[in-house]
Amino acid sequence: MKKVVSILLAVCLAIVFPVTFYADDDGGFLDFTDNEDVDASVFFDFAESADAAGEPQISAPSAILMEKSTGTVIYEKDADNKMEPASVTKVMTILLIVEAIESGSLSLDEMVTCSTRASSMGGSQIYLKENEQLSVQEMLKSIVVASANDAAVAMAEHMCGTEDVFVTKMNERAAQLGMTNTNFTNCTGLMDDETHVTTARDIAIMSRELISHDMIKDYTTIWMDTVRNGEFGLTNTNKLVRYYEGATGLKTGFTNRSMYCLSATAERDGMELIAVIMHGETSAQRFEDAKSLLNYGFANYTVIDTSPDSPLPPVMVELGKAATVQPVTSAHENMLIPKGNATNINKTVELSEKVSAPVNAGDKLGTVTIYNGEEAIYSYDLVAGDSVERLTFPDILIKFSQLLFNKSL
Repeated sequence: MKKVVSILLAVCLAIVFPVTFYADDDGGFLDFTDNEDVDASVFFDFAESADAAGEPQISAPSAILMEKSTGTVIYEKDADNKMEPASVTKVMTILLIVEAIESGSLSLDEMVTCSTRASSMGGSQIYLKENEQLSVQEMLKSIVVASANDAAVAMAEHMCGTEDVFVTKMNERAAQLGMTNTNFTNCTGLMDDETHVTTARDIAIMSRELISHDMIKDYTTIWMDTVRNGEFGLTNTNKLVRYYEGATGLKTGFTNRSMYCLSATAERDGMELIAVIMHGETSAQRFEDAKSLLNYGFANYTVIDTSPDSPLPPVMVELGKAATVQPVTSAHENMLIPKGNATNINKTVELSEKVSAPVNAGDKLGTVTIYNGEEAIYSYDLVAGDSVERLTFPDILIKFSQLLFNKSL
């Protein structure tokens, strides 16, 4: 029955999109009847989830589940083992492209010329020809959706002159993010290289950084699209984007040595999760493992906003050049909590009624405390949003004179 459904789906797609679709991780044709690559249960079974009382059962040798806004690790399995990541490498490649776009040093409309080397990459590709030009937008779409190695190298060369210089920037950015067990030697992950390694934890870290840029979801959530004025079709290598509720991305990977890798992101009810699977035995198993992690997270946890429930009143300033100062929240995070505790959460706000000048921006004015029942589980400071200088003696004389003058009128 599964094979019949798969064949019917493939026929329908061929009718609706009469173009050639290249999508799987190793650059072959997308084949919905290939049982090693596609399991129909990945497409249609949304009810399956881990037992709320127990952890998910993960077949892959290394995996992690992280919540985006807090960075909290919900589940991990040998998450610091160094492994070759295949095309999941491109999460960092894409991150550097997105950061360049948002900084203004790169434009989506900018044209990129494909070099001889980029055109010869092989694997997943859009078959760029030497000297062919595509816009940054089409290159980015091809990398994100179809894992195009030729487009990734073309972008690396366009941004930095050579792929080697780009890879240096990849490693510098990894260090900045705290990816302590990562070493990139290329921008694609296509080449088997025992020194090109990362970990499930480090992939989650760079994936978290990437999805903090909202623009990337315009690309990572694409299921099917085209480039070259509709002449070349793209289908997302991440099947969860089409068949998992709330999926937002992110990147698949496969080589014979790396096996099946995946960084999968999904959002439900205001909480976004990152599930990383390393070296799965089959494509279907990596998607099943990712589903199990995501289902477990959504079933058992929720994120709460720790900010005050109502606007904060200004605080009076004695002998200040301004009468009041506005308190603001210091750096604070959302909190990830078990769903069963969500109904017991409450907040208290302690705020000074008045302070003496001078007041410096950042000075403590109060505290917000989060309680689970009667237990305090988190607190952070309320601080002055601006500085207020103390009145000088001449300032006081002027104010006193103004007060007397107003009374005499």
